[in-house]
Formats: sequence, structure tokens, C-alpha cells
Amino acid sequence: MPAVVLVGPMGVGKSTVGQLLAERLGVGYRDTDEDIVAAQGRTIAEIFVDEGEAAFRALEKAAVRTALAEHPGVVALGGGAVLDPDTRALLAGHRVVYLSMEVEEAVRRTGLNVARPLLAVNPRKQWRELMEARRHLYEEVATAVVATDGRTPEEVTQAAWEALELKQV
Repeated sequence: MPAVVLVGPMGVGKSTVGQLLAERLGVGYRDTDEDIVAAQGRTIAEIFVDEGEAAFRALEKAAVRTALAEHPGVVALGGGAVLDPDTRALLAGHRVVYLSMEVEEAVRRTGLNVARPLLAVNPRKQWRELMEARRHLYEEVATAVVATDGRTPEEVTQAAWEALELKQV
């Protein structure tokens, strides 16, 4: 079982904070999006274009299930992983940190660029809509919520650490 699972929207810093938390805990770091890319040999954007969102979500669900079962360190989930009810159920009993941010911060960090397949047309509007659809799901699975706006990765890591009262594993 993972020491910590990170959830939140794309661009919030799950990978950076996940690596910092893993270092601090002395454990490994795993990103389910990276698992999918490695297994499929292509980017997530390519999977979306070639096979559609439903096919990607099926791959994501399997990747999350595997990571939660196998990885004892810090696991970061893709932004949409919480959309799946089975995935949300699997997160019960885990220490889950929801890294949150407001749309202005998302724009600043990601530029809401077209490499993000769900944000290709009107990025700011689509990001807001994604967050309206997902925020309650992130909150539902979270043990702790850590706002990332205006904070460095180190400050977010410290806030997550304190929120979970983490000890060495």
C-alpha cells in the first residue's frame, strides 16, 4: 500500500511534490500517467487522439489499480483518475492528498497548453468546467487538501507533510 497518494488537476505539481515527498520519506515515487506512457509506448495525447478518452480511462483505471496494489511509496494519479467510481473506492483507506489550485494559477503554471488533450479548444473555460466536475471527487477521496496557489513545491510538500503528520515509513 502506498505511503501517500496525490490527486489533483493537471499542472498542479503532483509529480514535483510527489518526488519531494518520496525523497523526504525515503521511498520511491510512481506516476500512473508515466506508467501508461511506458506501457503504451506513446503519449497520453496520442492515446486520446488514436483511441479516445474512454480507452485512455480504461488504461488509467488499470494503471491506478496496479500502482495502489504494488507501490509502497508515493503515487501520483492522473488528473481524471478520480472520475472512475471503482478508483475512488480503491482510494478508501489510503492517505490521499488533494493538491488544489485556482484557474489563474493553472494558467500561470501550464499556460493551459494544447499538449493537454482535454484543454485544446478554450483552455480557461474548459479547465474551469473540468474543475467544477472534479473538485468534489478530489475532496471525496482526500484525507487532506493542500492549496498550492502561490507556494513553492517545497512549501506544498511541507504543508502535505504537516497535514498528514507523516513519519518515516
